Amino acid sequence: MTCASCAMRIEKKLNRLEGVSASVNYATEKARVHAPAGFDPQSLIDEVEKTGYTAALPEPEHPDIEESATEAADPELVSLRQRLIGSIVLAVPVIALAMVPALQFTYWQWASLALAAPVIVWGAWPFHRAAWLNLRHGSATMDTLISLGTLAAFAWSLYALFLGTAGEAGMKHPFEFTIAPSDGASNIYLEVVAGVTMFVLAGRYFEKRSKRQASAALRALLELGAKDVAVLRRGIETRIPIRELIVGDKFVVRPGEKIAADGVVTSGRSAVDASMLTGESVPVEVVEGYKVVGATMNASGRLVVRATRVGGDTQLAHMAKLVEDAQTGKAEVQRLADRISGVFVPIVIGISVATLGGWLGGGFPASAAFTAAVAVLIIACPCALGLATPTALLVGTGRGAQMGILIKGPEVLESTRRVDTIVVDKTGTVTSGKMSLADAWVADGVEREELLRLAGALEAASEHPIARALSAGAAAEVGRLPDVEDFQNHEGTGVQGIVDGHLVIVGREQLLTDRGIAVGLELAEHKNTAETLGQTTVVVAWDGEARGVLAVADTIKPTSAQAIAELRRLGLEPMLLTGDNSIVARQVAATVGITDVIAGVLPQEKVGVIRRLQEEGRVVAMVGDGVNDAAALAQADLGLAMGTGSDIAIEAADITLVRDDLLAAADAIRLSRRTLGTIKGNLFWAFAYNVAAIPLAALGMLNPMLAGAAMAFSSVFVVGNSLRLRTFRNITTAAASLDPTPGKATS
Repeated sequence: MTCASCAMRIEKKLNRLEGVSASVNYATEKARVHAPAGFDPQSLIDEVEKTGYTAALPEPEHPDIEESATEAADPELVSLRQRLIGSIVLAVPVIALAMVPALQFTYWQWASLALAAPVIVWGAWPFHRAAWLNLRHGSATMDTLISLGTLAAFAWSLYALFLGTAGEAGMKHPFEFTIAPSDGASNIYLEVVAGVTMFVLAGRYFEKRSKRQASAALRALLELGAKDVAVLRRGIETRIPIRELIVGDKFVVRPGEKIAADGVVTSGRSAVDASMLTGESVPVEVVEGYKVVGATMNASGRLVVRATRVGGDTQLAHMAKLVEDAQTGKAEVQRLADRISGVFVPIVIGISVATLGGWLGGGFPASAAFTAAVAVLIIACPCALGLATPTALLVGTGRGAQMGILIKGPEVLESTRRVDTIVVDKTGTVTSGKMSLADAWVADGVEREELLRLAGALEAASEHPIARALSAGAAAEVGRLPDVEDFQNHEGTGVQGIVDGHLVIVGREQLLTDRGIAVGLELAEHKNTAETLGQTTVVVAWDGEARGVLAVADTIKPTSAQAIAELRRLGLEPMLLTGDNSIVARQVAATVGITDVIAGVLPQEKVGVIRRLQEEGRVVAMVGDGVNDAAALAQADLGLAMGTGSDIAIEAADITLVRDDLLAAADAIRLSRRTLGTIKGNLFWAFAYNVAAIPLAALGMLNPMLAGAAMAFSSVFVVGNSLRLRTFRNITTAAASLDPTPGKATS
């Protein structure tokens, strides 16, 4: 398939079969078909082949993740790259010879023919094939226009060289800005043949390369899982490939390892970091009898897990299916040039035929009539059209990359103009996604510095994520922490040890109660208030008395509130969507200025939320960073992934924000809208120059060099218009340049 109209044609053909409902996706090159029971899939393939395309049934799922993660080279992409490189090498000299009279040596026109012939026959073959396919089915696209224009230009060049006077020694292409009738016998258009083919091949290649990345999302998701597992069989621990694990097997998970499959803990106690799947920033404490999910990380403690779901039944595999379903069901926006050419091409062909008939009917020579008709086709196939989208996209995406914004392709840009609602994930997007020391409260007579010094020293000896957050926060505030003696870890409740001669205990209130240490009323109130706000708390005691309470929490990024305000200014309504609890979510939302909050949402439910908003008539953008956001990012009309997040989220999104900053989302919307506006302007002028010249061509008044100059000028205009995107600035820089305060940066 070469454009969205190909997908529509196949879809219509399949839907004509009795009982069949089909949806064909151009980007993923897949058809999702619902058919009656007992329906022969081969009949579907036969129907696709009757339409002129090829199809195959999907291969059965293979449990070997490593094998599924590999990808053979795409022969179509390789072929396009080879044609593009070959066309560039051959076309550049042809264009130079035609446009620079000083380079036109004796018989230069025959050298141009030798160089241009492979370009039109081999380089432009994909366009000729697609045009023939469209012709058989009574439709026309940009392929039709490109093929007709280049073939007509080449055919007339051959006529002029072999039967006219263009092949004579000393023939020149001088620049004459005059309009006069001509029989065309001395005019060649080989630079049109070579230039148009080269430019359009470049655009097609870059489009195909970005489109092929859709399947990388599923591979990235599968790669999150463990590759092997330490299984217990007959009491012996043996490490085997993950594909050999079966339901009922018991396997060992050590600290720092990924849990191999969904299962139930049979022994051990640990904190499991499930943020990559659930969005919860706080590790979950698990003990015997608790369920765990494959691909999550065992943060501390040794676990023995009995597998309950393996392979394609795991939650990870289900999430991969969600991403695939969301991508397959996502409507693709037809290319702007194809949309315009759907009307433009038939009109131009009609004008060309009418010109031929008019000249013949007026009694003029056949050569003059054919010259005018061919001139119409040639002037209607501008070089600027091949530059309109690629140059704006190249400059716009290049400028975006400098600002930490990666836009995947031109089809992404249209969504940014229509978006009216932006859904943002909490963990890692609005917040940092990392636990840090939020606050500390001390009992009467206790210094805050002493509390942090003793508690931080003790927690520094622990590997627990909360302990690391506490020790890092304490060290940042008080400096170097003392050493710990007789350190003991009480799994799931806390730690204790000797610090500077004091027996220090840090952990849950229950740990202190078991040792006969009571938490005072004032400290208990601080503790309850912090937990109401969604913070995680520990109590600190030494020498038999409770001395303070420490709280850790996921911190809000400093620019999040400004980013939300900027998104509102762009006409977007922000919503917070998170798997975290409602209390924490609403607290974060209130801090950054969001009023609509949807909390406690499972990964598969996030897709449903996005779909429900779309059913309400909203055009939805989604910003996220975790695996749990990947399917929702794919379902949204516009997906934006934080580059510091998971690979699967980045692959599923339309735009990647390399900067770990929500302001980049606002910059991405602004840049995308401006790039889209530039592309539309380029397309308008690329057509406008040539539409204006069509009447002159039809009247036989268009000098070929004037046509060449018009094409060159339109190309220069398009490139210059695209280069204006280099002046685009991010919100922070733009604001600084407008601020006259001395010392402020300007740009």
